[in-house]
Amino acid sequence: MTAALAVHAFDLWKRFGEKIAVAGLTLQVPDGSFFGLVGPNGAGKTTTLRMIVGLLRPDGGAVTVGGVPSWPDPRAVKAIIGVLPDDLRLFERLSGAELLTYLGVFRGISRDEVDRRSAELLDVLGLTDDRNVLVADYSTGMRKKIALAAALLHGPRVLFLDEPFESVDPVSARTITDVLAAFRGRGGTVVFSSHVMDTVERLCDHVAIVAAGKVVVAGEIDAVRGGRRLEDAFIDAVGAPAETHSSFDWLGS
Repeated sequence: MTAALAVHAFDLWKRFGEKIAVAGLTLQVPDGSFFGLVGPNGAGKTTTLRMIVGLLRPDGGAVTVGGVPSWPDPRAVKAIIGVLPDDLRLFERLSGAELLTYLGVFRGISRDEVDRRSAELLDVLGLTDDRNVLVADYSTGMRKKIALAAALLHGPRVLFLDEPFESVDPVSARTITDVLAAFRGRGGTVVFSSHVMDTVERLCDHVAIVAAGKVVVAGEIDAVRGGRRLEDAFIDAVGAPAETHSSFDWLGS
């Protein structure tokens, strides 16, 4: 029996002028999984995520999230997903609590329910004491956490996170990890991209390695590793750079 898919991307293409960013990528994310998307810089990870969540129109191919097509009209998909992008663009002149209130009411959630959910999210993410601080004055870790709260506020079925642990201190990273684990424990699916193999190896049960706009290998993480570290499997899959023969004899002189 085939497991249900939270995300199914088929033969996705995206070009920017002469550059092909995504070249016939196919991806299957099982429902309820913690799925890692890894690849070198420029591999097409962020472009792929943006097409899946309805932020960037594909040039070709098809995407469904929870069985709902992302294109040509992404509004239905946006109602069932939460997104934490790499390039956080938040309302800087709102406080953390005001940001959540605005987004919740905008999504049509009653004010009482928004207040209840916001208080719970701010508490679990360690932001209660800073609820009235402007987002402009938040640290990087705090901004990641308030953005995660915003992504969770409406009760999504699938979370998409682009480099959620980048530039985040260990305490904030642990908090984010705990919240994601709780979300998955409630039946949610987490899809996130990362350059940090140790993080993916520690958190994920499924992984896809992307290179040159295509999925090179994907599956359960133990199968992809094949008894090795994920970093070694990654390097084998994408191709290690040519060995340098420079002596660097000027370093430290």
